[in-house]
Amino acid sequence: MAKGRIIKALSGFYYVESNGEVYQCKGRGVFRKKNITPLVGDMVTFDVSGEKEGYILEIHERENELVRPPIANIDQAIIVTSAVEPAFNTTLLDRFLVLVESKLIQPVIFFTKMDIAEQDKDRFESYQQDYQKIGYDVELLSVKHTDHLSMLKRYLKDKITVIAGQSGVGKTTLLNAIDPTLALKTGEISASLGRGRHTTRHVELLPMFGGLVADTPGFSSLEFQDLTVSELADCFPEIKQRTANCKFRGCTHIKEPKCAIKQAVENGEIADYRYEHYVRFYEEIKLRKPRY
Repeated sequence: MAKGRIIKALSGFYYVESNGEVYQCKGRGVFRKKNITPLVGDMVTFDVSGEKEGYILEIHERENELVRPPIANIDQAIIVTSAVEPAFNTTLLDRFLVLVESKLIQPVIFFTKMDIAEQDKDRFESYQQDYQKIGYDVELLSVKHTDHLSMLKRYLKDKITVIAGQSGVGKTTLLNAIDPTLALKTGEISASLGRGRHTTRHVELLPMFGGLVADTPGFSSLEFQDLTVSELADCFPEIKQRTANCKFRGCTHIKEPKCAIKQAVENGEIADYRYEHYVRFYEEIKLRKPRY
């Protein structure tokens, strides 16, 4: 038996990397009976049954997992948001951040297309400071500046990274600029499926600069389906770290008196728009219809 990581799932096969070799594996029938699906990113124990072939025997405990895209054991999510085209939206960025935080994944924020938004640089530097104060790494980028790209490579080393962001913000352009061979890899995969280069629906981990980057279709849902109102505050780090200072245990930070969070907003310690998004998301989750 051997141990390794699933780096690609395609057409019922799981491609497991172990000690520099890749094995094409099938999952055991017991997984189907228990309604367990191996995911890209899973650490597994497998039995080698032939030349670079095998059967997955055990899926090790996951650190975290996403459903859409289906991937496990992610270290960080680089959230790519553009300054323009499409226009920057703090609500959308915070929605991504909450979803990532809820899965215990470390977020990193990239503002792209800064070369086009040069006249708005001060505004984005202000946003950068707001999110850095929370504790996030934030970069203002232009793919035209090669020094920006070389700096980005340090984020990928020794990490499993997933890229998130709405369509058109420049995720593919950014990755291809960092590693020009990525477009070739993606094109080869898509051609084997008979699909266009940008419509690949499978998930794969690609080696990049000492780490692995998930080549995925992206987040297909931005709804808080699995998040409860009691969990939401923990997905806002600046709220989580102050919750113990509220007068009432179980404070929702909305209507209660002597709330440390509302006081921090008044004092300018928490950005107004971040608190407004917390309240908006709270109401959204509260009004969510239960799933049966």
